[in-house]
Amino acid sequence: MPPNPPTSTPSRPEKVAPVRELSWLVAANLFVSFKYAWCGITYAFQTQRNFRIHVGVGVLAMGLAIFLRLQLLEMAVIGLTSGLVLVMELLNTAIESVVDLTVKQSYHDLAKIAKDCAAAAVLVSALVAVLVAGVLIMPPLIVLMRSHWG
Repeated sequence: MPPNPPTSTPSRPEKVAPVRELSWLVAANLFVSFKYAWCGITYAFQTQRNFRIHVGVGVLAMGLAIFLRLQLLEMAVIGLTSGLVLVMELLNTAIESVVDLTVKQSYHDLAKIAKDCAAAAVLVSALVAVLVAGVLIMPPLIVLMRSHWG
């Protein structure tokens, strides 16, 4: 029986950073380390639609938290959960890239499991972040709406 085809289309980067010679070496200094990390964030933002969506939703949640004048701890919790979603999306992108590099254009059940589980980790973190933001933002938002229209 032939293997099942992949459930998602492989991500093809629109832009790929130029090859770094000797990229396996440890960065020469802290500035170079931050530069490489920023390259990863830039790559994800430019090529991963879901990363851009998560950034937008996180900015919206923090904007609402500031507008509603939530307590600092509540804003910190929203910021942390939003940040964790972005971290998971970056890890998902890294895992997908390594899997694609390993299996090339062929299908493998273990590659599917790795990619599906990485995507599931993003989904779980995003659902938790929405739940947390909803619990913190909705009560004062409802009060504001009732006082304005009620």
